[in-house]
Amino acid sequence: MDPRVEKLAKVLIHYSLKLKKGQIFRISGGIASMPLIKAAYKEAVKVGAHPYVKIRIEDNEETFYKYASDEQLKFVSPMDKYELEKMDAFLTIWASENTRFLNGVDHKRQAMNQRARKSLGERMFKLIYDKKLNWVGTQFPTLADAQEADMSLSDYEDFVYKAGHISGSGDSVKHWKKVHAEQERLIKKLNKFDLIHVQSADTDLKLRVKGRKWINCAGTENFPDGEVFTSPLDKSANGYIRYSFPAIYGGREVDDVRLEFKNGKVVKATAGKNQEFLNTMLDMDKGARYIGEFAIGTNYEIKQFSKNILFDEKIGGTCHLAVGAAFPESGGKNKSSIHWDMICDLKKNSQITADGKVIYKNGKFTI
Repeated sequence: MDPRVEKLAKVLIHYSLKLKKGQIFRISGGIASMPLIKAAYKEAVKVGAHPYVKIRIEDNEETFYKYASDEQLKFVSPMDKYELEKMDAFLTIWASENTRFLNGVDHKRQAMNQRARKSLGERMFKLIYDKKLNWVGTQFPTLADAQEADMSLSDYEDFVYKAGHISGSGDSVKHWKKVHAEQERLIKKLNKFDLIHVQSADTDLKLRVKGRKWINCAGTENFPDGEVFTSPLDKSANGYIRYSFPAIYGGREVDDVRLEFKNGKVVKATAGKNQEFLNTMLDMDKGARYIGEFAIGTNYEIKQFSKNILFDEKIGGTCHLAVGAAFPESGGKNKSSIHWDMICDLKKNSQITADGKVIYKNGKFTI
């Protein structure tokens, strides 16, 4: 086994999840992530927890969306509800065998299923917010994900582990604790502001955050990490934004996305590719056209776009806005079955002002 896999498992179990003896712990991931599943399982057993494994099979998901009746698409298993209430911690491992396995599926059927599972997602967020459930999601490098990122597998492995500071002999936990301390000082300043104004060549967007809380992301829910985020006031966004990178959701790629907001709501949405899919997702429910998250990426070890939102939203020098569900931990109120992060590059000819003061310029905080 690659020693970096074992090192990652230890960081996830001891730092991200802080797993304790006696806790019920679920590990879920695809077949391709088996090395990390085994390493995490072993570390959990050594802690004295009660781990179990749930395997994700991409072919079964494709079959479900293609052949399930409307009744089946709307069904939420009571077992899923029971499991959510009983487990103390869970680890999600993303590892694709085929990043396009849902491309042949009717996206309206996907939307129907997501709407049905909305309450389950809201309950999960509530349990995490109330600190009754610990969760972390991470990436295991696979051939499919490497190809998606236009890298060889060995280069992609290096990319993944470097982003999490897993490579080498350094202390990964010490690094992420330092990130947390630095970002904590930053959000204390951000929490004092109200009007946020994002400007670049193709973006001029204003939104308000008064009374909302900025959240410090340093490896405890996403790994790797590196961002600060909040949930804007629901009806405050006005202006427009063009996303620099393709927006990817449910295995589909939407290029050159441009959104125009009025009183918080997306009133116009265009794309150079998959326009119909974009509008279907934005029409999923009443909350899908409102902003659930505004965030700024702070991980400068991630230097290239990889078509993987776990990494791309953390790129130092970018911001991202998610349409759909807001986070209760930041005070967000918007509810939706969707949470779709889209990324805007701010490294050139760009700035963010807060209450008229420049706080961010050309990819760097100035406060």
